[in-house]
Amino acid sequence: MRTSRRLMAGLFVLPLLSGCFASSGDDSSASAGAAGGARLRVALPFAPTENYSPYGQDAMLLSRLGVTEGLTRLDANGTAVPALAESWSRENDGRSWVFTLRDAKFQDGGAVTAEAVAAALTAAGKADPAPSALSGVKLTATAEDDRRVRVTTAESDPVLPLRLSNPSLAVFAPEAYDEKGTVNVVGTATGPFALTRIDGDTAATLNRFDDYWGGRAQASGVTARFVSDGTARANALRTGEVDIAESLPVAQVASLDKDDVHEVNTPRNTSLYLNTRSGAFTDPGLRAAAREAIDTSVIAKGAYEGYAVPAQGLFGPALTWAPGKRVEPAGRARATRPDGEIITLATYSDRPELPETAQVLQQQLRKAGFKVQLEVRTYARLEGDLLDGAFDAAVFSRNMMLDTGDPVTVLASDYTCDGSNNLSFLCDKNVDGLVAAAQAESGTAERQDAAMKAEAAVLGTDSVIPLVHLKLVAGIATDVQGALPDPYERTLIGTGTRR
Repeated sequence: MRTSRRLMAGLFVLPLLSGCFASSGDDSSASAGAAGGARLRVALPFAPTENYSPYGQDAMLLSRLGVTEGLTRLDANGTAVPALAESWSRENDGRSWVFTLRDAKFQDGGAVTAEAVAAALTAAGKADPAPSALSGVKLTATAEDDRRVRVTTAESDPVLPLRLSNPSLAVFAPEAYDEKGTVNVVGTATGPFALTRIDGDTAATLNRFDDYWGGRAQASGVTARFVSDGTARANALRTGEVDIAESLPVAQVASLDKDDVHEVNTPRNTSLYLNTRSGAFTDPGLRAAAREAIDTSVIAKGAYEGYAVPAQGLFGPALTWAPGKRVEPAGRARATRPDGEIITLATYSDRPELPETAQVLQQQLRKAGFKVQLEVRTYARLEGDLLDGAFDAAVFSRNMMLDTGDPVTVLASDYTCDGSNNLSFLCDKNVDGLVAAAQAESGTAERQDAAMKAEAAVLGTDSVIPLVHLKLVAGIATDVQGALPDPYERTLIGTGTRR
């Protein structure tokens, strides 16, 4: 089984935020053109851990800051809509798609051509490990002419336009790519803001790209800081040091002006992943005992203070189609007595609700008869052991629609034998078969129906125990207009964002 090392990354805590948004020389030169509007100051919780590689989770940072874009994007309903491609058509029973490009430029001044787009998609397909959006998919991209790109897959892929909306499949100028496959994202993307300066994993400076095809951004640039401490992010918003503070801890919400707090229902879950490959939870009976021991309402009310609801499955109420299509899990094992079975439960501190959730689970599992050792680290220090299966269980937060907006794709990456994001190390023939059947469906409703059957099979293994469905809580100062927090966590800053 191959598990990607590109999950949600952690970051270093900045002990003091005060003064960190003072203008550097680069900032001041950018803001000198004040006719373009004030710079935006943003505090983000997760730092880049792969030197802004577009092929891992750093791609989400670039997307939220308005640096990158691909051929398509997701609208509020999770539908693929035009971005660099103004239109597309399906051919050869879905094994081939032709995308017609709009007139656009790269941030280095070059034209966005079909040849450049094809080269960018080819590079993404060769990345190792592959971007999660390409899990199980082999694509070929070729230029038909200057404005048309043909993307071909070995098998019919009815959701390819959704797949190409993933930030890991963003398009960069030809000069961005080196022979080793590394991508230099500084000043080579196509979004409304160009990355111009990187200060390690603590800060980044972005300036407006005046030739952006979608129109000139109203802010002259963005100064971003990566601050893992949620209280520090909230304090910075409260004191006016930042204009936008992403992902606020729910414990800090009451201390903020209510007009600064924005909630968005999301398809993000917090779940308990049980290691089915090694340790105590290779026993289905013990997995069932863990499930029966957990009261998710306590977590929703306590750790999340009402900014979450008890989970009903893998796909929550933010996806309005899911509740009416849900299938009850069948074939679950009968719970066996833990009898003092020792387990290690791990989580990361970068999302402040997760350690509290883990503590609640520790108490509930102990009451059921498990002996629970708790391991809490920053994600950067946890990731390697987590992906190596060093823990019996892990509390993890996952946006189920982040990769493609397609429920089947996330099931394939997270719960199949060859999944690239399989934290439970699940390998179940029934699950694999149902996911494969769902992948073969081309209609939206049919894919949703098939996905819910596969969801029931996954839940029937007790390899994952969904705990709560989350709301995104962002802090946005009242003098900021046009910020773009969205359920898919791909956007934050756009051309209309200003103060």
